Amino acid sequence: MKQAGFPLGILLLFWVSYVTDFSLILLIKGAALSGTDTYQSLVNRTFGFPGYLLLSVLQFLYPFIVDPENLLIGRHLIIVLSTVVFTLPLSLYRDIAKLGKISLISTVLTTLILGIVVARGVSLGPHIPKTEDAWIFAKPNAVQAVGVMSFAFICHHNCFLVYGSLEEPTVAKWSHIIHVSTLISVFISILFATCGYLTFTGYTQGDLFENYCRNDDLVTFGRFCYGVTVILTYPIECFVTREVIANVFFGGNLSSVCHIIVTVVIITVATLVSLLIDCLGIVLELNGVLCAAPLIFIIPSACYLKLSEEPRTHSDKIMSCVMLPIGAVVMAVGFVMAVTSPQDCSHGQEMFYCSPDNFSLTNISISHFQLTTQLSILNVSIFQ
Repeated sequence: MKQAGFPLGILLLFWVSYVTDFSLILLIKGAALSGTDTYQSLVNRTFGFPGYLLLSVLQFLYPFIVDPENLLIGRHLIIVLSTVVFTLPLSLYRDIAKLGKISLISTVLTTLILGIVVARGVSLGPHIPKTEDAWIFAKPNAVQAVGVMSFAFICHHNCFLVYGSLEEPTVAKWSHIIHVSTLISVFISILFATCGYLTFTGYTQGDLFENYCRNDDLVTFGRFCYGVTVILTYPIECFVTREVIANVFFGGNLSSVCHIIVTVVIITVATLVSLLIDCLGIVLELNGVLCAAPLIFIIPSACYLKLSEEPRTHSDKIMSCVMLPIGAVVMAVGFVMAVTSPQDCSHGQEMFYCSPDNFSLTNISISHFQLTTQLSILNVSIFQ
């Protein structure tokens, strides 16, 4: 919202969710046309080994460079412990269907986090000064916003794994699941984006949790829930990365020993990356434009256009012809903008409104008189 402009950001969020819905169904249709059952085999059948290799790189990089957690108090120790105790054991599962209940827990925790963001939007929003450009319709960094939104919605790299885990996998059943899932996802995303942006406007950080004060116990609980969701979600991403390595280097099959070794290597290297990075915004942007954009916009459209024998005026072909060039623009322009003007990052420093010299934003029992007086002092200090 901060990058695109609030009104345009809402429209883009709807658009990206629609494109995600369409492209996920397009992938399964392409698989049916080509007689394949994985993303890699679909691209291999359509564009040969070069396309297969490119897709393998994108699928490998997307879950690999996710930055797990951004807790700033003892974050290194917390990341290492949580990785060894929770993430690694869960990542050793061979059957993605067994991770279904774990994903359900992650969904419940996401709902709790959303409730915290909404609650703090009500209690903090009126007391955070708004930036001058808060309500501009559109901003030049809208392409970067599309990259971040694409990151939020991308699940194409594991859609075949989920599709194959259905009891009766059909295009019709898959379409229904995708429609419902995308609708729920865009609803949650809009609530997060709206409540977060309306609370902090131009001060919004790449990681929303960086905007809240450290002495806010409710938000600290939200950070904990967020850490747990990452721990429970990452094994699914690791599953995809491991499958890519198995297909490219081991012919699709890993022995028990190789399975453990490959998993440990993936988790270890990814953990080292997360220990070195404390800015979530740049990770979201680069991952979105370099990996999510081609996986959502470009590759599904290109595969369908080459495989389908429908007339050019068919709605799926028209939409694919629109998605493909837009994805190329998002990927190229978004990368340049992400490098030249990345999102703000506090690097663990508290925001100015958390200073004791201003006022406590977390003490909801503070009297109206005290709050009004201290807010006036804050406004004067900002003016000066």
